[in-house]
This record gives sequence, C-alpha cells and structure tokens, in this order.
Amino acid sequence: MYALVTNNEITKFINHPKSLVIGDVRYPAKIFSVWSASELNAIGIYEVVFDDSNKKDEQWYINTNQSYVFADGVVTASYGTATAKAHADSLWTQDEINDGDAPEGTSPGDVKTRGLKTQLIRTLKSQVAGILSDTDWYITRNAEKSTEIPSAISTHRDAVRTKQAQMETAITNASDTPALETLYTYTKQEDGTVTKPLGELPVLES
Repeated sequence: MYALVTNNEITKFINHPKSLVIGDVRYPAKIFSVWSASELNAIGIYEVVFDDSNKKDEQWYINTNQSYVFADGVVTASYGTATAKAHADSLWTQDEINDGDAPEGTSPGDVKTRGLKTQLIRTLKSQVAGILSDTDWYITRNAEKSTEIPSAISTHRDAVRTKQAQMETAITNASDTPALETLYTYTKQEDGTVTKPLGELPVLES
C-alpha cells in the first residue's frame, strides 16, 4: 500500500500498483516495481509502514481504526489504544427503564449485553455437549438393553464434567478481560509442551 503526499499532506492512498497522474505527468504502473523507494519519494509516493504495536487480539479487545501520519519522510499507519471488551454482563438499570431505553417488560437487573464470561461458558458447554454426545449411545444402550457401560467410558465422561466445572470456575473468577485472555493464551513449557492455563477438556483414549 502506498500514499501520495503533496505539500507534506497525505492526499491519496494507492492500494495496488496502477497508472496514475501526478501534476501533468502520467506514470505507468511499472514504476512501483522498477523504481527505488527514493525515486518514488521524489514524486511524492511513499510506501505505507504499518505499526501494529497497539493492535490487540480482537477476541478480547476492540481496536480503533488506523490513522495515517506523514512525518520525517515516512507514512505510518497505526492504531490507537484498544478497548477491552466487557468481561461481565451489563444489566439494565431502573433509570434506563424509566427513560424508555429498555425493551418492554424489562426489569432492573435483566441482562442487557452478554459479557465475555457468559459467552465463553456457553461455548464451553457446547463443546462439552459435543464431546459427551460421542458416547451417549452407551447410555442409551444401557437404558434400553441393560448392557453394562464400559468403565473407561464412565471414567471419561466423569472426567469431562469435572474439567468443565474447573474451567467454568476459572472463567467466572477471572477479574477482568486481560485475566480471561491469559487463561486462553498458549505458552511453551520447559518440557517443550504448549499449554494454556485453562487447560483442555479430556480426550477419550482410543
């Protein structure tokens, strides 16, 4: 991506090489591949330098739009300070209800917006349901035919539920959004394994 700079002001962005007119001269698209950076700069074309130092994971944060600045002969695209997404649910207040901002029938304390904790726990429950569904047929067969459930299956299903409870507790107890992000951040351990603090749901040994 390039920017056209005129009188120290960015006047146009060039997303891909193309023929363009600067002043009274039309330049072919090939200048972007054969000219040096200094030659392009001489006619006001600068390659945009992207600074992503403030950009954060969009699962946890809301990033600003990029802003573009020309300074010291460089065009830089950068982000402002990211805002952490709400980790807890937001609730309707009586004042908001009185002002008519809430849907009809809303009571104080009803959930207005689901926070990250609620969303993550819902996702976890869905994952657990999917894992357990793989062995539900053992439960159905036992109910219909009284066929004994293998101990390995019962152990596995119990382990899944136990880990689910531990994970939900960890999510619920997270104090803020960065704490939630940490739970899900994979890091390399001394033994070479890559793990996250939240851990993983058990996998049935084949």
